[in-house]
Amino acid sequence: MNNHPKVAVVILNWNGKKYLEQFLPSVVASSYPNLEIIIGDNASTDDSVSFLKVIYPQLRIIENDQNYGFAGGYNRVLAQVNADYFVLLNSDVEVNGEWIEPVVQLMETKPQIAVAQPKILSYQDKKSFEYAGAAGGFIDYLGYPFCRGRIFDTVEKDLGQYDEAKEIFWASGAALFIKKTAWIECGGFDEDFFAHMEEIDLCWRLKNLEYQIWYCPDAKVYHVGGGTLNAESPFKTFLNFRNNLWMIQKNSLPASALFKVIIRFFMDFLSLLKFLFEGKTKNAAAVSKAHVAFLRNWKKNASKRPAHFKKYNASGVYPRSIVWQYFVRNKKKFTDLPA
Repeated sequence: MNNHPKVAVVILNWNGKKYLEQFLPSVVASSYPNLEIIIGDNASTDDSVSFLKVIYPQLRIIENDQNYGFAGGYNRVLAQVNADYFVLLNSDVEVNGEWIEPVVQLMETKPQIAVAQPKILSYQDKKSFEYAGAAGGFIDYLGYPFCRGRIFDTVEKDLGQYDEAKEIFWASGAALFIKKTAWIECGGFDEDFFAHMEEIDLCWRLKNLEYQIWYCPDAKVYHVGGGTLNAESPFKTFLNFRNNLWMIQKNSLPASALFKVIIRFFMDFLSLLKFLFEGKTKNAAAVSKAHVAFLRNWKKNASKRPAHFKKYNASGVYPRSIVWQYFVRNKKKFTDLPA
């Protein structure tokens, strides 16, 4: 075991100077001994890059020629990075000095661990979990993602209830650790996703290759969240609904994928009606547009499916409907869910 394999923390920036000013100092102060910090820039139109060159001349900056989104932006930047581990870190994340080593040490214990995440807490309320990742990502049998510590809009306080290292289904892209070898083997992010759920798709593909995804509670980071697209954004609604269907089609066994897509179309229609009832007509239209985009790209997306599925790693899959448990049975916390 290499005690200190090389780690590259890579922050993808797009017009995020205010976050770099606020949070980059904590990243630069990280205590890990074999560390390179890299800023990938997605053709920002603010003065992010000039700010970095003046204030942080010691950091490497990789500039993309246009905004390729989260998925495409990272693919292009990481193709130019050499390290044993990549850490994909959002620009709106505050870290403490010792946030890297516990995760790397955990991942070094098993060659099957491809991806891991730290405990992700809210920057605004550091005693609460943060929406995007919390204590590790899970998924139900219909493809709905959720987290330990956050189910739909219910976010728990961190009371130590999720302080054990655990295999999960997906790790949050807000602070995602991945071995370079695994990144290369699975081909990185699916760029068609642009943004949102591309990390779940990545983890799902790795699980189909018999790798493991883990959560490390001994490392903590604090995430602002919603820095690029807020929760009310119709474009975010479009991406979430479309990308969720895409990852189900790509990664499930054929019969299972068809069943899930049919059920999800019906469930999505209920979400559309809910948006209309709330007066969010643009979000309702975004759900419809997501379905159209999914159907138009059916053949292209089907071509991305592996020719043969290996033994499926089902750890982190909840065998019931999280929608039913949350909205009908009023199970608001992960610890309340029946097995």
